Amino acid sequence: MPTKEVQRIIRVDHAGERGAICIYRAQRFIAQLFYRDLVKHLDEMLAHEKVHFDTFNTWLRVNHVRHCYALWLWSLGGYLLGVITALMGKKAIWVCTQAVESTVLHHLDWQLEYLEVHDQSAFQAVISIKKDEEEHLNLGVNLGSNSIIYLPIRLVVKSSTKFAIWLSTKL
Repeated sequence: MPTKEVQRIIRVDHAGERGAICIYRAQRFIAQLFYRDLVKHLDEMLAHEKVHFDTFNTWLRVNHVRHCYALWLWSLGGYLLGVITALMGKKAIWVCTQAVESTVLHHLDWQLEYLEVHDQSAFQAVISIKKDEEEHLNLGVNLGSNSIIYLPIRLVVKSSTKFAIWLSTKL
């Protein structure tokens, strides 16, 4: 049986993928109405997040580890964040992506250092998603904006992502 810390890490990652799925679904819904040129990118990122969710879901099942009790909160938060940022415009979608992915990748780097020493199966699950998350970050950086007007979005998204991660470690 994996240690409690390893269980917690994968449980939080699983919940985070649920949130990402909901962000991209909501943004895709709005993009279909207003920004059709973004739908292909959003579909691709959504497909990645679904694979990531399935990877962690399988790991949890195989290792007999429960999922995070806050999955519903990740879903709700993801949908709200996706709808709000999409309604703010194309650049806001990419600023949201950049803010989420930079926070997630920082979190993954710590996890990978820990898991490499403590649990190889969990390490493999986490490392398997990193490249996709880096690609999402690069899209966010390249298609978003560093303009000061987007600073509030960036701060809210980063703070809410960090809070959701912290809360999930407790549930």
